[in-house]
Amino acid sequence: MEGMMNGNDHYADANPLGGNKSLHKLQQRYRYLLDKTTPHTVGRWVAWALLLVIYGLRTWYLKGFYIVTYALGIYNLNLLLGFLTPQVDPELEGPTLPSKGQDEFRPFVRRLPEFKFWYSSFKAVLIGFLITFFPIFDVPVFWPILLMYWMVLLFVTMKRQIKHMIKYRYIPFSLGKKSYKGGKGGPKSGKGPGSDK
Repeated sequence: MEGMMNGNDHYADANPLGGNKSLHKLQQRYRYLLDKTTPHTVGRWVAWALLLVIYGLRTWYLKGFYIVTYALGIYNLNLLLGFLTPQVDPELEGPTLPSKGQDEFRPFVRRLPEFKFWYSSFKAVLIGFLITFFPIFDVPVFWPILLMYWMVLLFVTMKRQIKHMIKYRYIPFSLGKKSYKGGKGGPKSGKGPGSDK
């Protein structure tokens, strides 16, 4: 029975990448490297900014790919809106964010978390950069009109978002719960009910 192959060997021969096992290992490795970048927020955004500068320099040098840049701008604006919007919209679900000083502290939960925002935007800029190597995507357009239209869209969208923030009294950044030091009404030492001292 030495000539018999087990099930895994069969997949290794059929797939040039070495079968589902090697593809799975490659995906695991990619996820591992991606997970290692999660706590490095500043580094991730610096890498994104560098990629965006490289993309901008390439499009400026080529003097083209304005439609790709416009699509990239619209996509990133959409991601920014998801980042600034609460997960539960108070307009539809009712107010869930604390609106008074005595309400319980609840941190701001975004519709689109920061890491997903960065990851989606980074992928989009990278894909946009790779597209600049294919002249078929360089559609000739009058770019000032696209820029003006994008700026109007940005202004109108941000104005609406800021009005929404003011109406429902939320800030899209969680600054943490206020901590108070012991004063007149608070305990001055660690002694109190439940303490063993």
